[in-house]
Amino acid sequence: RDWPSRTGLGAARQRAELTALLDAAVRRRLNTVFLQVRPTADALWPSPYEPWSQWLTGTQGRNPGWDPLGTAVGEAHARGLKLHAWFNPYRVALHDDPSRLVASHPARRHPDWVVRYGGKLYYNPGLPEVRAFVRKAMLDAVRRYPVDGVHFDDYFYPYPVAGQSFDDAAAYDRHGGAFASRAAWRRDNIDRLVRETAEGIRRLRPGTEFGISPFGVWRNASSDPRGSDTRAGVETYDDLYADTRTWVRKGWIDYIVPQLYWAIGTAAADYATLVPWWARVARGSRTRLYVGEALYKAGDAAQGKAWRDPDELSRHLALAEKYPEVRGHVFFAAKDVAADPSGAMARVVADHYRQPASPPR
Repeated sequence: RDWPSRTGLGAARQRAELTALLDAAVRRRLNTVFLQVRPTADALWPSPYEPWSQWLTGTQGRNPGWDPLGTAVGEAHARGLKLHAWFNPYRVALHDDPSRLVASHPARRHPDWVVRYGGKLYYNPGLPEVRAFVRKAMLDAVRRYPVDGVHFDDYFYPYPVAGQSFDDAAAYDRHGGAFASRAAWRRDNIDRLVRETAEGIRRLRPGTEFGISPFGVWRNASSDPRGSDTRAGVETYDDLYADTRTWVRKGWIDYIVPQLYWAIGTAAADYATLVPWWARVARGSRTRLYVGEALYKAGDAAQGKAWRDPDELSRHLALAEKYPEVRGHVFFAAKDVAADPSGAMARVVADHYRQPASPPR
């Protein structure tokens, strides 16, 4: 979405664009950058398990002539930035035609691992062999590079598509016998991925953090009295089978970045309601809370009246300062941090980041 600006650029241009984004993070007095290095079961480093990403050259599997992840780690550290490698565990392709994947792709060698859903291809989280493979593929980057963190976002089981079902019946029949429902089995599959990834990181590179930025609503209170006073159309527990509250309460992850991509006062999901809810969830746990901020919405008239005000985002940080559990904020996305067309990021820096960034706390 943000880098490279288009596929097929030469290595020097790609490197220059990457370092320009790192420089923008420093100018904005940030301390950490999240770099997506496995967008669709591919790699932005020379992986022995998966092909080079098509986003680099335009052709999946083609060597770009340089090592983006290795370069990013070195350049970030040279600027005093931490670099978290961001992975999508199960997404294989943004289309549903396996023949378009490079011939050596694991999804073509193991077609039984793949589910077509919503016009896309996904690895089946219900297969233990899939979970073992994606963990091995992701941890290869941790083994090779001194990354400061491993990061997942909100893609576990895919977001629901009306009128379609995710076809994992055979996997459930084979592996789900101990569970009361397919939903409980699916949540356990994701729980296992989270726990096993955390264990692998600790084994390979102790001190490297593991964090996740899920969709911002665990469950609405109408579904569960422990949930938030929201009316969101998606609940991670029920729709993505991601029990994000449990991960925090049990300390399976080092940090969580709920995507609180709503304005203050939004009827269905109010930022001012969700920040204190997440603060209560994090309170007393070992999991640190950072808040995911929708910088990309700032100044966009299509996002509603609140987002047309360049002070909206600064007000978010002022509200969150009331809750000591909130350790910081993560701004999506990089090109909006750099270009800042609405001036919202400049307001945040002027109001809240007057000094150079200190290390994440």
